[in-house]
Amino acid sequence: MNTIDIERLKECRLKLGITKQEAAKRIQISQPAYLRYEAGTRQPSVQTIEKIAEVFSTSADYLIGKTSEATIDRTIIEKDKTPSLFLLAETCKNFNEAQLERLLAYANKMSEIESSSHKN
Repeated sequence: MNTIDIERLKECRLKLGITKQEAAKRIQISQPAYLRYEAGTRQPSVQTIEKIAEVFSTSADYLIGKTSEATIDRTIIEKDKTPSLFLLAETCKNFNEAQLERLLAYANKMSEIESSSHKN
């Protein structure tokens, strides 16, 4: 059975700057359950570890100590949650590197414009 590393669990929560209560809310579990996970008195299920990893922007492997790399190297885009982003990813998956770089540059420029419009 995979056991969660309580120090890494706490580290990830603190990195987000959220309380234990907020962590429980985001993971969609009860606060007492989360408190027991972080205290090490209870182990979450594999599914809950996956959800915690998703919420904390890390990998389940990091949380259970299989890897020392805290950052994730993949993103899951769910069609029903973000259909436009899903369609964009589907459209671009056959692009060559030059096309992807141009698209990324365009997206970065759009992000800059959006950020500067909120400052004004």
